[in-house]
Amino acid sequence: MGVELCFMKVVIPNYPMQGESKFISNFKDRVRVKVNIDYDYSITNGLAFMKQAKRLGASNADPDSNEALNDSAFESAENSVIDVRIRDISKAITLNEDIVDLDQGDLETKLLSEVNRTLDPLGVHLNFITLTFDLDEQTRQAIDVATAMRIYETKGIGDLGRQVITARAGATKVVVENQLQEKQRAEE
Repeated sequence: MGVELCFMKVVIPNYPMQGESKFISNFKDRVRVKVNIDYDYSITNGLAFMKQAKRLGASNADPDSNEALNDSAFESAENSVIDVRIRDISKAITLNEDIVDLDQGDLETKLLSEVNRTLDPLGVHLNFITLTFDLDEQTRQAIDVATAMRIYETKGIGDLGRQVITARAGATKVVVENQLQEKQRAEE
C-alpha cells in the first residue's frame, strides 16, 4: 500500500482590500461615541495570515476556479483577524482621549501604528485608516459649548459667552418638513 500525498490550494489576493469596522467606544470621562473605521489592508504573509484565518484553508471543490478566491471567506477572515484587533486597540486608545480636544489626524496615525504593530506578525498590514465619529445630539452640543466657551474666555468675554450659551440652550428648536410635495410626487 502506497502513501499518497495530498495538498490544499488556497488563493490569497495580491492586491489591497477594503474593510470597515463599526462599534461604540468610550472616550475620556465616559463619553460614548459610535466609531466607524474604514481601512485598506494588504496580506503580506499568506501563511501567517492563514494560521489566524483558518477558515480560508477549507477545501474547495475546484481550487483552480474563481471560487477559490471567495469574497465571503475573506470577509469572515477580515472580521476574525483584523476587525477584532482594530476594535480592541481603538477602545484602549480612546479611553484616554478627550473628545473635545481630539485631533482626528493624530488619533488616526496613532491607531494605524498600534494596529500595524499587532497585525504585521499575523501577515496583514493596514495601508490607511479613516475614522468617522457619529455623535449624538447632546454630545455634539456639549462639544460646541466647550469650544465656544474657550473662544469667549480667550477674548475676555467669558461672562457674555455664558449668557449667550444659556439663552441658546433655552431657545426653541423648530423643524419644518414639507411632506406635501412628496405626497404629490408619489401620486403622479
